Amino acid sequence: MTELTPPQQNLLPRELIISRLSELIRAMGIRATIDEGVVGDTTTFTLRTHDARLLLGEDGKRLAALNHIARRIIEREVQQVEHFLIDVNDYHRKRFEALRDTARMGAQRVRYFKKEVELEPMTAFERRIIHLVLQEYTDLLTESAGESPKRRVVIKPN
Repeated sequence: MTELTPPQQNLLPRELIISRLSELIRAMGIRATIDEGVVGDTTTFTLRTHDARLLLGEDGKRLAALNHIARRIIEREVQQVEHFLIDVNDYHRKRFEALRDTARMGAQRVRYFKKEVELEPMTAFERRIIHLVLQEYTDLLTESAGESPKRRVVIKPN
């Protein structure tokens, strides 16, 4: 667990992300700790806080905005930023697990009925998780279809 610390100069990208995220959360008046981990193939920085509702918003919309703002702040200081994700109290991790189950259930339906299955509309991150989960299924193909905000994953027999 990483305690929120004041900003420092000449930091590695990982340390810079933690530092800038700490500043941002502190400016919002929220007390939190930061855990570093992995969801799928993405480095995550999970905020542990009692103020999760303030950071999540309806359907994670505030969390998506927080991710966007944090990424823009970091990109101003580092040319090449490795993909990272900010999570709050494991919201994204739990969503990842639910999406993994959805992907596997969709795969079973495609195999059983031998026809394509369209999943519900998802964010780019959620679609990416579905594609990653199903890439090990060599008898199936996945593709994204539609336009945002109704873009979704289609699972097809190969």
